[in-house]
Amino acid sequence: MRGLSLDRLTLLATHALSSAIFGFSLTQYPGLDPVVGALSGAVVFLCLRHIYDTLSLARDKNEIAEDLKFIRQANLSVRGSLDDTRKRVIEITSALAKRTEQCEQKVAAELQLFERQLGALPRIGAAKTTEQAAAVAHAPATPQYARTQGDAQMLELIRRSIEENRVDLYLQPTVSLPQRRVRFYEALTRLRLADGSVVMPSQFIKVAAPAGLMSVVDNLLLFRCIQIVRRLTQRTRDIAVFCNISEQTLKDADFFPQFLEFLRNNRDLSSQIVFEFAQDTVLQATREVEAGLKSLHQLGFRLSLDQVTRLDCNFSRLRTQGFHFIKVKAKTIISGMKQANAPVAAEDFKELLARAGIDLIVERIEEEKAVVQLLEFNIGYGQGFLFGEPKPIRDVGEVNDARIKEASATAASRTAPGLARRFAG
Repeated sequence: MRGLSLDRLTLLATHALSSAIFGFSLTQYPGLDPVVGALSGAVVFLCLRHIYDTLSLARDKNEIAEDLKFIRQANLSVRGSLDDTRKRVIEITSALAKRTEQCEQKVAAELQLFERQLGALPRIGAAKTTEQAAAVAHAPATPQYARTQGDAQMLELIRRSIEENRVDLYLQPTVSLPQRRVRFYEALTRLRLADGSVVMPSQFIKVAAPAGLMSVVDNLLLFRCIQIVRRLTQRTRDIAVFCNISEQTLKDADFFPQFLEFLRNNRDLSSQIVFEFAQDTVLQATREVEAGLKSLHQLGFRLSLDQVTRLDCNFSRLRTQGFHFIKVKAKTIISGMKQANAPVAAEDFKELLARAGIDLIVERIEEEKAVVQLLEFNIGYGQGFLFGEPKPIRDVGEVNDARIKEASATAASRTAPGLARRFAG
């Protein structure tokens, strides 16, 4: 404002001076009255002021017009932004509604699958004789009983556990070496009897498989894995769960199509679930098994080879079948490569697998001494009781940040002094 006032004063002074000079110049003509000269100067001053005011008014009008144009454009921009925001809100609302509908469909599919699984159980138990059923009803349900009694009694125990929802999921961590950071979990199945005792897979698989119950157990395992993976992915998508699948499931014409249908509804978790198969199942695969492996691979799920006893495999072919991981016992890597018919020495085995696009996980690591030896072979992943025992997860809510941090802390606390620093490079 000060600058503007000074400019106006300067302009007024200039106009006044110019008018005065003009009036004074007229008085120099002979015979011209000085009053006329003074009046002429005043008229000139007024004309200059009028011209200035006219130009200023025109300039102000132009500025006002520009301001109004800017305001109109800003108004149009705001309206456009509001329209975009409104459209975005509608899109988000529609996406949420669609997502909710998809979640409801997935839950419905899970429940339908669960009902179909349980619906198949009575047909299995109906084949038993009245005497066998009576014997089971009065027998004590303990692991020792399960080991000493016959297959019929074990089959009834399995059936009861499934019907009464006592198929428990256990998770065991797989860690990166040498950091010992949890990278994966392996999902394991245990049957819990009425008295709380546990039946291990080595006890029930040999009875459940011939009876066609392994498909039910595998489907229940997958059902739980999907729930747990969804809980884990709320925190991070870097952790995957290995899910063991039996050969019987791949061959089951009734259950496996349902299995695939369930996976299609949860295809968004294909990078967080790895299906694990025994080596004998893959090497001795029938057409049904090969077709099942192909179906899983086509859905985008990765596969893992487990229970490995031979290392003279065609790893490139395994990779084309969808196998991204292979699990080998620590004892085999450390001292049993020759007995396993390995084509290379232990220090070169990881590189051999890497060229085929397969990651090596060394399992059953139970001593720090084994870790030191394995790190000499540049092993990247390890699993075993040394890093964490399988722990039961009966409630999906138990799988949270605290459990992950606990597993990581447990693995880290078991690091031998100076071991991680020694192999940090």
